[in-house]
Amino acid sequence: MTTGAFGIRLQEAMAQFGPLCVGIDPHPELLQAWGLPLDPDGLGAFARTCVDAFAGHVAIVKPQSAFFEEYGSVGIAVLEETLAAFRGSGTLTLLDVKRGDIGSTMAGYARAYLADGSPLAADAITVSPYVGFGSLQPAIDLAHDTGRGVFVLTLTSNPEGPSVQHANRDGISVAGSIVAGVTAANAAARSAGHLGSIGMVVGATVGAAVADLGLDLAGAKAPLLAPGLGAQGADAAAIQEVFGPAMPAVLPSSSREVLAAGPEITAIRAAAWHSWPVTGTPSGP
Repeated sequence: MTTGAFGIRLQEAMAQFGPLCVGIDPHPELLQAWGLPLDPDGLGAFARTCVDAFAGHVAIVKPQSAFFEEYGSVGIAVLEETLAAFRGSGTLTLLDVKRGDIGSTMAGYARAYLADGSPLAADAITVSPYVGFGSLQPAIDLAHDTGRGVFVLTLTSNPEGPSVQHANRDGISVAGSIVAGVTAANAAARSAGHLGSIGMVVGATVGAAVADLGLDLAGAKAPLLAPGLGAQGADAAAIQEVFGPAMPAVLPSSSREVLAAGPEITAIRAAAWHSWPVTGTPSGP
């Protein structure tokens, strides 16, 4: 069971460890590079090494659900164990599942990942708003009720993204409507002066898109997940250019560049530090 709103807990973790979000992406290529078999045993060994490397050393980790799901029920069991291992470590979990549906189905997804007692419960999840922002309400409501968070896809770095996200209707872009929805969902946090629990996913490599679309990311009081640091081409200067005054809320995210340093735990931690220097004192060995 969580204690306190996700936005507040995230702010505290960022103050202790710095803003870096490390992806836990057990790509087949990474397992092979680590000398691990492409089977559930290799997946489990990879995940346990990530727990040992990051728990109590970074603010937040982002397991990519797809790379666990591809092993079937045994892979899901490894994901459950991984999420459980981070609980209480001081490092939060953001499960990258990108769920998006309507009505009772969205409510079912919300219970799977955001309900107290669920074996797949994470501190936060990613969601897709492209069947309408209002379809996310069951997840937003449950996240608020249980002290968890939701990160809404807003501006992604894939080349197909702008055809949808930049599209304009009645003078507002699709991305702009998502920012407006997130801003409204964080109204109570904004009034209280702390980071909200409803975040956004904005690619670190989207360049001038935030400015071109006139998006007020800072005003949304939202945590901002910024995938693309390192292997995908973004550096600190590029992230500063994208986010500007919203930088205090940004979680630069790196996975492959950090994990490629494995399987030695000290080397993985060093790679995380070099990708975006952490601060504070680790809570464990």
